[in-house]
Amino acid sequence: MLEEYFVKPQTIDRVRSSWIATEIEHYVDWMSEHDYQARNMLHRVPLLIAFGEFARAHSAVSVADLPAQIDGFVAERVAQRAQARRDGRVSPTMAKELRGPIEQMLTVVLVGFEGSGRRRRERPFAVAVPGFFEYLVNERGLAPASIESYRHHLDRFEAYLARVGAHVHELSPALLSAFVTERSGAGLAKTTVREGCGVLRVFLRYLHREGVLGRDLSDAVEWPQAYRLSTVPRSITWTEVERVLTGVDRRTPCGKRDYAILLLLVIYGLRGREVAALTLDDIDWRHERLGVPERKAGHSTTYPLSPPVGEAIADYLRHGRPTTPDRHVFMRALAPVRPLGAAAVSACAGRHLSAAGVKVPRPGSHTLRHTCVQRLVDADFSLKEIGDFVGHRSPASTEIYAKVAVESLREVALGDGEEVLG
Repeated sequence: MLEEYFVKPQTIDRVRSSWIATEIEHYVDWMSEHDYQARNMLHRVPLLIAFGEFARAHSAVSVADLPAQIDGFVAERVAQRAQARRDGRVSPTMAKELRGPIEQMLTVVLVGFEGSGRRRRERPFAVAVPGFFEYLVNERGLAPASIESYRHHLDRFEAYLARVGAHVHELSPALLSAFVTERSGAGLAKTTVREGCGVLRVFLRYLHREGVLGRDLSDAVEWPQAYRLSTVPRSITWTEVERVLTGVDRRTPCGKRDYAILLLLVIYGLRGREVAALTLDDIDWRHERLGVPERKAGHSTTYPLSPPVGEAIADYLRHGRPTTPDRHVFMRALAPVRPLGAAAVSACAGRHLSAAGVKVPRPGSHTLRHTCVQRLVDADFSLKEIGDFVGHRSPASTEIYAKVAVESLREVALGDGEEVLG
């Protein structure tokens, strides 16, 4: 495999003379299988050889000794770069750029190694309350998205207890109240705080049921009052939508992908996770249909495939999507190639909204979803039809858009209002 990336025989001999040559070649094979560009090989292999020499000079005798040498190697390289520069400054990302390839190689070749980057998250309270998440799945039958919500809120609660030095056996109304107060003052929406309080109540009832707590403290959790229909959806105008779409550079693979994603969000009002979950099998090109299975409301929807959306997806599939056996439509543009997640879809929308200069609270995929719904409201579709179109679980989810009758409000503002008053 080395011969595919290095032309000079001396370079290949240099690599194979390293005492970790087997590990380096294994890593090169892995990168090739995951569609890394040749420039990555050319940059990383010399770095790994240098790391091997450093480790051997500092008493490493086996691959198992390599993790202990990473910090020293990175520190030495950063210091050397600082000395070579007249101003003594180095890029703040240099240490990360040095550490990343080394840790990635060790992850590939050394069983059980975990790098210093984002680690796989353990479930909160996995040791103190090991059966809670199984209870949510097996007894309460919660969906994966709901399980993730529980994980999110309990992560915060576990971190809070660790910070104040408390254990689940020591919970009290005062401690719970202090946690809720802190969350309420963290700039979160009231609905988010209420959701977290609901999660906490379920958790406390489970603790009491399992005998971890002597009494049920769920009633001690008071949540903030949040009024239905008290806010306005964060939609944008169609002129702003056009500005966002126009700003996408569709000459690049990433731009082709992002353009198709943005169209799906704003034309069909899909959720970010629904876009991320789309597969090649969901597109019926012959009958011009787009299927959206497993929606939040528990049903599936089939839409007519809009010509602009179909053309954008086809352009991406032909000229932008990486070659991969994975059936998901939207993939990462850079190696390792894998499907985009819901967070990446939302980040894509937020990035292009910001690039277009569109100011909106919490820009993301839901901004374009709200815009789709608002456009249907302005076109005088009934709330029932709109809710069915965008997959709302309850009519109450659609009611809030009745507050924003933009055209009617404009008529009142321009006229004398007599018809309204009459």
